[in-house]
Order: sequence, then structure tokens, then C-alpha cells
Amino acid sequence: MVAVSAPPRRSEHNRPALIALVIVATLGCLALAWWQWERFESANGTGQNLGYALQWPLFAGFAVFAYFRFVRLEREAGETGDVGEPEAHPSAPTGSDRRRAKRAAEAVAPRELPEGLLPQRPQATQDEDPALAEYNRYLAALHAADVDEHLDALIQPADARTAPTERSAG
Repeated sequence: MVAVSAPPRRSEHNRPALIALVIVATLGCLALAWWQWERFESANGTGQNLGYALQWPLFAGFAVFAYFRFVRLEREAGETGDVGEPEAHPSAPTGSDRRRAKRAAEAVAPRELPEGLLPQRPQATQDEDPALAEYNRYLAALHAADVDEHLDALIQPADARTAPTERSAG
């Protein structure tokens, strides 16, 4: 019998597609910063070009920050899933273990917004304008008369509806 080994386990933060995306985004942002800097130094460069030249590296930094934040949150989520497993070294918990346990306890508890943090939704007023109400009644009466006229036309006998349309040539 041939022994088949399991594929090596990839570390949680080793995501080639995600790493490639971060690299492409970072290089793209830095290229745009370089382009804006060249535009700023040209004869028709403006302060807006300088602003963009300084802004694009911040976007590149945010892409890198977001990647590392994602990796850290993913790792913490994996650690909270392993809470029930026994530890290999039953020693006194260290400072990082206490912080990790505290974060795990906080992650399990639902987060609620405190009262008064968000503004209250505006309530629709029910005050009715008398002129608008009269106009709406008028439109409703016109519609009812139109419906009655249409129903009367449908109820009339077929011969009453078909009047002779011949014209005399005379």
C-alpha cells in the first residue's frame, strides 16, 4: 500500500492571491504618486498635483496596513476557536496569554451601541394640510366618476354601443 501524506498546512497569513493584490495595489499607488509628482514639477503643475502626489503613498500604506490587520484578525479568530483545547504546557499564563484570553472573551460577547450614541430617526408628521386634503378629495371624486363612466360603458347592451356610423353622401 502506498502511503499518501497530507499536504503541508499553509500558515493562515500565507495567501498568495491576497499578497499579490496588496503588492499590485501598493505599486499602483506608488506609481500614481510618481506620476503626480512629475506633473507637479512640469511647467503647468499645480498644488492639486502636489496634494495627489502626497496622498497616493498614504493609500499605498493603507493597503499594507489593511493586509496586516486582516492577518491579525484572522489569527485571533483562529485562536478563539481553539479555546476548548488543552494547553501543551500547563504553566502559569503569561501576559500575552492573558491579553489573548481577554480578547477572546470580548470577541464572544455581543457588542451593543450605548443609548444616545446615534441620533434619533426623524418621525414623519401627520399634520394634514386642509387645501391638500380638499384637492385629494377632488381627485378621488374625478377618479370615481371616470370609473363609473367606464363601467356604464361596459354594462350597456352591445347594440346600444354600436351606433350606425354610415354617412350620407348627399
